[in-house]
Amino acid sequence: MAEEVLLTSPGKISSYLTRSLLAVAFITSFGSSMLYGYNLAVVNSPAAYIKNFYNRSVVSRNGTIMDEESLTLMYSLTVSIFAIGGLVGSLMVGVLVTRFGRKGTVVNTSVLVFVASLLMGFSKVCGSPEMVIVGRFITGIHSGISLSVVPMYLGEIAPKNLRGFLGLVPSIFICVGVFSAQLLGLHELLGKEEHWPLLLSLVAVPTFIQLMLLPWFPESPRYLLIEKHNVHATITALKWYRSKCNIQEEIEEMQEEQRSLSSSDTLSVWQLLLDKSVRWQVLSVVVINIGMQLSGIDAIWFYTNDIFENAGIPAGEIQYTTVGTGAIEIIGGLIGCFTIEKLGRRPLVIGGFTIMGVCCAGITLSLILQVSLPFMRYVSVTCVVGIIAGFCIGPAGVPFLMTAELFKQSHRPAAYIVGGSLNWISNFTVGFVFPFLQMSAGAYCYLVFAAVCFVVATYVYAFIPETKNKTFVEISRMFSKKEAVLETQALVAPGHVDTLKLRKMNGGYGTLENGSLELDSSSSAP
Repeated sequence: MAEEVLLTSPGKISSYLTRSLLAVAFITSFGSSMLYGYNLAVVNSPAAYIKNFYNRSVVSRNGTIMDEESLTLMYSLTVSIFAIGGLVGSLMVGVLVTRFGRKGTVVNTSVLVFVASLLMGFSKVCGSPEMVIVGRFITGIHSGISLSVVPMYLGEIAPKNLRGFLGLVPSIFICVGVFSAQLLGLHELLGKEEHWPLLLSLVAVPTFIQLMLLPWFPESPRYLLIEKHNVHATITALKWYRSKCNIQEEIEEMQEEQRSLSSSDTLSVWQLLLDKSVRWQVLSVVVINIGMQLSGIDAIWFYTNDIFENAGIPAGEIQYTTVGTGAIEIIGGLIGCFTIEKLGRRPLVIGGFTIMGVCCAGITLSLILQVSLPFMRYVSVTCVVGIIAGFCIGPAGVPFLMTAELFKQSHRPAAYIVGGSLNWISNFTVGFVFPFLQMSAGAYCYLVFAAVCFVVATYVYAFIPETKNKTFVEISRMFSKKEAVLETQALVAPGHVDTLKLRKMNGGYGTLENGSLELDSSSSAP
C-alpha cells in the first residue's frame, strides 16, 4: 500500500518517505498550489492584447473608445481582483476544512477552477470583459483556499521528520507555476494575440489531473482521529502513508494532543485571538505572513522589466531574461526543500529575509549611483536575482509550514485564516501603495522593504524556536515554557517578589493528562 522510496544513502528521510506521501504532495501541489503562481504571472505577457480586447468590446457596445485612464483602471482591476478573491477564499478555510476535511476541501473546491477556466476561455468569443474579471476573481478564491489547505493537509499527513520537506513542495510548484506562465507567454508559444484566452484557461488542465487522482488517497489521519474520532479510518490512513514504522506510537502522539485540548471543536478566529495560551504563536504568524508580502517581492516582480531595461538588456530579450528569473525561483525553492530538514526552519527564514534586506538596500544604492557609475546597473540586476533567490529559499514557503506547526488541531484552521487573510491583504496593499511610494521616495523606497526584512529576521531569531523534527505537542510545550518565563518575569517586579506565582494554563498548550488508546475498530465513529 505504501512502498518505501529507495535512496542510495538511506537516512531519516528515506526511512519514512513513501511513494504515497510523495504522490499526494505532488498531486495537490500540481493541481492547486501551482495555479497560484501561474495566475500571478499569466496576465503580464498578454497585457496589451487584453487591453485591446477591452477597448474593442466597449467600442462595439457604446461606439466610443475608452480613454487611457479608464483602460488602465479596468486592466488594474483584472489584475488586483485576484488578490481580493484570495482574501475571500482565505476567510472560508476554517468552515471548509471542518466540514469537508483537508483532502475533501482540495477536491470539492476544484469546481471553482473549471468555472473560472470556462469564463476566461470563452470571454473573447462572447465579447465580455466581465467574464475575464469574474474568472480572475474565482481563481483568486481557489488560490486563497489552496494556499492554506494544501500545507495544512501535507503537514498533518507527514511524519515529524518530513514535515519541512513535504511542506515546501507547494512553494516549489508555485515557482513552477510562475515559470510556466512566463514560458508559455513567450511570443513563440502562446504569446500571440489570438491565444491569450487559451493561456488564461489552461489552469483547468492540472486541476483535472488532480481531480482524477487525489480522491483515491486517504484523508488526514489527524483530522480523522482528533475531529472525527474515527480510529479505524485513522489506522487505515496511516498504513497507507507509512511503511515499516510503528503507527501505534504515532497514534498515541495524536491521542496525547487530543487529550491536551479542552474541546475537540474547531475554534473561531475571535476565540483564537482571545486565547492567551497561544498569543506568541498568533503574533509569530502575523509577523511572518505580513513580512512575506511586505518584503518587496511583489514590487520587485512588477519592476523587473524596468530594471533589466536600465541595465542595457535589449527590449526584445527582456522576456527571455524574465523567464530566466523564473528558473532561479525554482532552483531557490529546491534548495530550501532539500535543506530544510538538515538546517531547520529558522536558518532558512532568517537567512532568506537577510539576503532580501541586503539586496533591497543594494538596489537603492545601485539606482542612486548608476548615473555616475555605469557598472552599478549590473549590480541592480544581481540584487534582483538575490531577492528572488532569497525569497524562494525560505520566506516563500516556510511561513505556511510554520502556521501548521505552531498550532494544535483545534486552533490550526483559525490560524490559517489569520495568516492567509493578512497575506492577501498585504499583497493587495503593496500592489496599491507601491506606485505612490515609488513616485514620492524614488530609489529610497526599497529601503522600506529592507527594513521590513531585517525586522522580520530579527523577530524570528529572537522569538520563534526551531521546530525541526518536533511533534506538535513538543512544539506546544516550547511555547508554554516561553509563556511561563514571561509571566515569571512580569511577576518578579518591585513589590511583587513575595507574591510570585505561576498560573496554571488550564486546558492550554502543554497541559496533558495520562491516558491510553485502545486500537479497537469498534470504538471508531461511523
